[in-house]
Amino acid sequence: MTERVVLAYSGGLDTSVAIPYLAEQTGAEVIAVAVDVGQGGEDLDAIRRRALDCGAVESEVVDARDEFAADYCLPAIRANALYMDRYPLVSALSRPLIVKHLVAAARKHGGTIVSHGCTGKGNDQVRFEVGLGALAPDLKIVAPARDFAWTRDKAIAFAEEKGLPIDVSAKSPYSIDQNLWGRAVETGFLEDIWNAPIENLYSYTADPAEPRDADEIVITFDAGVPVAVDGETVTPYQAILELNRRAGAQGVGRLDMVEDRLVGIKSREVYEAPGAIALITAHQELEAVTVERDLARFKKSVDQRWGELVYDGLWFSPLKNSLDAFIDDAQRHVSGEVRLTLHGGRAVVTGRRSEASLYDFGMATYDTGDTFDQSLAKGFVQLWGLPSKMAAARDARLGGW
Repeated sequence: MTERVVLAYSGGLDTSVAIPYLAEQTGAEVIAVAVDVGQGGEDLDAIRRRALDCGAVESEVVDARDEFAADYCLPAIRANALYMDRYPLVSALSRPLIVKHLVAAARKHGGTIVSHGCTGKGNDQVRFEVGLGALAPDLKIVAPARDFAWTRDKAIAFAEEKGLPIDVSAKSPYSIDQNLWGRAVETGFLEDIWNAPIENLYSYTADPAEPRDADEIVITFDAGVPVAVDGETVTPYQAILELNRRAGAQGVGRLDMVEDRLVGIKSREVYEAPGAIALITAHQELEAVTVERDLARFKKSVDQRWGELVYDGLWFSPLKNSLDAFIDDAQRHVSGEVRLTLHGGRAVVTGRRSEASLYDFGMATYDTGDTFDQSLAKGFVQLWGLPSKMAAARDARLGGW
């Protein structure tokens, strides 16, 4: 019986060439699977037809936009997920979802091999293969760009030789990955980390330096979930889409950073994530109002670890599952409204209110009506500082530092 390869298919040169190449190298039939995670661009039906024209025996397109927003982006909001305190996991969040649908296609079509277009230098090979190992350890994995040293020059020559229906003339100066949650741009002149990004590499965001009126927006959360924008009820997908539009129009969410890749090298990346940055900014502020101090302090470390696990391809790991449970419990009271001003590339919180607020005006005010009993403070300060005072006395007695 002929084996079948399930290929993560984007419709571009590399994965289109992979269809006949994999058939030649493995002797297997190829099933092409394209997953719509809000990347926009070409019509998915055209992508499906191209896969068949390139030799796939089956071609599927999966509209996973709502699933991506609700099951992957939403947990990232509740975890305030920013890798290295900056990057909102644009590519990393989409990979476990794609893996899930690759496995489903393999089961449906009798596939025994899964293939992806990742190189051996990036993070995505890890995300795909560790995810596949968790969900379907019986499936074999082939990565042509890595396993067969498949270069772009070879791919172009192969496409021309086979007469494949793809345009091999236009070569983007950048490597780009984009989805609903944001857009990642790398390579080309950006590999010299002294070179500044140029305006034409951006797509999701307008130039923040251009003069324009500010935009004010109110986001409503229920247990950490954005449920309304300016009073209009939204799904997670609609919330992200609307914030991408409005925050992007103000140039919010541009990042230029050198990040630590999982494979051990540093990589220069330029990101656009207007909706992600605006939503996480608002969510963090609502947590500041509604989450008790010690829980908030501990959750910061959980959030950081959650983001690292997702970046490192461990979405399906036991630790990630347990952290999800902690975060879910910590979100019970994160309900209310946050007002943001979007302008000049920044999302600035200007107001917050919640029925679950721990902010007490009477305790906080310095004016008449103050309910804070300041007579308790003197003894508190003395007891709080007692360990440090005793240690300092000991050090003085023994000669100090």
